[in-house]
Amino acid sequence: MHRPLYVPQVAHGHAPWRPVAAAHPARRLAARQLRRAGVWLAWFARQLAVPVAHPVQPGPLPDVEFCAEAGAPEGALFVNGEYVGRLDVSRL
Repeated sequence: MHRPLYVPQVAHGHAPWRPVAAAHPARRLAARQLRRAGVWLAWFARQLAVPVAHPVQPGPLPDVEFCAEAGAPEGALFVNGEYVGRLDVSRL
Protein backbone atom coordinates (compact mmCIF):
# COMPACT_ATOMS: atom_id res chain seq x y z
CA MET A 1 0.00 0.00 0.00
CA HIS A 2 1.09 3.53 -0.54
CA ARG A 3 0.24 6.74 1.22
CA PRO A 4 -1.21 9.65 -0.81
CA LEU A 5 1.06 12.69 -1.07
CA TYR A 6 -1.70 15.14 -0.23
CA VAL A 7 -3.87 14.59 2.80
CA PRO A 8 -6.36 17.42 3.29
CA GLN A 9 -6.44 18.86 6.75
CA VAL A 10 -9.94 18.93 8.15
CA ALA A 11 -10.56 21.98 10.28
CA HIS A 12 -12.56 21.45 13.42
CA GLY A 13 -14.98 24.26 14.01
CA HIS A 14 -15.01 27.38 11.82
CA ALA A 15 -12.94 27.46 8.65
CA PRO A 16 -9.95 29.82 9.02
CA TRP A 17 -10.71 31.66 5.77
CA ARG A 18 -14.30 32.56 6.63
CA PRO A 19 -15.05 34.94 9.51
CA VAL A 20 -17.69 33.99 12.02
CA ALA A 21 -19.47 37.34 11.93
CA ALA A 22 -19.53 40.21 9.46
CA ALA A 23 -16.46 42.44 9.71
CA HIS A 24 -16.74 45.90 11.22
CA PRO A 25 -17.39 48.61 8.57
CA ALA A 26 -14.13 50.38 9.42
CA ARG A 27 -12.25 47.12 8.88
CA ARG A 28 -13.92 46.61 5.50
CA LEU A 29 -13.07 50.21 4.55
CA ALA A 30 -9.43 49.72 5.55
CA ALA A 31 -9.24 46.48 3.56
CA ARG A 32 -10.76 48.13 0.49
CA GLN A 33 -8.32 51.06 0.72
CA LEU A 34 -5.36 48.71 1.07
CA ARG A 35 -6.48 46.76 -1.99
CA ARG A 36 -6.82 49.99 -3.99
CA ALA A 37 -3.41 51.14 -2.83
CA GLY A 38 -1.94 47.79 -3.91
CA VAL A 39 -3.52 48.09 -7.36
CA TRP A 40 -2.21 51.63 -7.73
CA LEU A 41 1.29 50.64 -6.62
CA ALA A 42 1.32 47.77 -9.13
CA TRP A 43 0.25 50.17 -11.91
CA PHE A 44 2.88 52.71 -10.82
CA ALA A 45 5.60 50.04 -10.82
CA ARG A 46 4.65 49.02 -14.37
CA GLN A 47 4.84 52.67 -15.47
CA LEU A 48 8.31 53.02 -13.97
CA ALA A 49 9.46 49.81 -15.67
CA VAL A 50 8.66 51.14 -19.18
CA PRO A 51 11.90 52.41 -20.74
CA VAL A 52 11.81 56.03 -21.84
CA ALA A 53 12.75 56.54 -25.47
CA HIS A 54 15.41 59.24 -25.75
CA PRO A 55 15.65 61.02 -29.10
CA VAL A 56 18.84 60.22 -30.95
CA GLN A 57 20.99 63.29 -31.44
CA PRO A 58 22.65 63.06 -34.83
CA GLY A 59 26.30 63.97 -34.95
CA PRO A 60 27.68 66.54 -37.33
CA LEU A 61 27.58 65.46 -40.94
CA PRO A 62 30.95 65.05 -42.65
CA ASP A 63 31.94 67.50 -45.36
CA VAL A 64 32.08 65.48 -48.57
CA GLU A 65 33.78 67.05 -51.58
CA PHE A 66 34.24 65.66 -55.06
CA CYS A 67 36.97 67.24 -57.20
CA ALA A 68 36.97 66.87 -60.96
CA GLU A 69 38.60 70.07 -62.04
CA ALA A 70 42.03 71.17 -63.19
CA GLY A 71 44.77 71.04 -60.62
CA ALA A 72 43.16 68.29 -58.52
CA PRO A 73 43.38 64.55 -59.08
CA GLU A 74 40.54 63.67 -61.42
CA GLY A 75 37.67 62.00 -59.53
CA ALA A 76 39.20 62.58 -56.10
CA LEU A 77 36.88 62.18 -53.13
CA PHE A 78 37.62 64.10 -49.94
CA VAL A 79 35.87 63.73 -46.56
CA ASN A 80 36.53 66.45 -43.97
CA GLY A 81 39.46 67.65 -46.04
CA GLU A 82 41.20 64.25 -46.24
CA TYR A 83 41.59 62.24 -49.41
CA VAL A 84 39.64 58.97 -49.08
CA GLY A 85 39.50 57.63 -52.61
CA ARG A 86 38.87 58.10 -56.29
CA LEU A 87 35.67 57.80 -58.30
CA ASP A 88 35.81 56.68 -61.92
CA VAL A 89 33.63 59.53 -63.22
CA SER A 90 34.53 62.91 -64.63
CA ARG A 91 31.08 64.52 -64.38
CA LEU A 92 28.28 64.30 -61.85
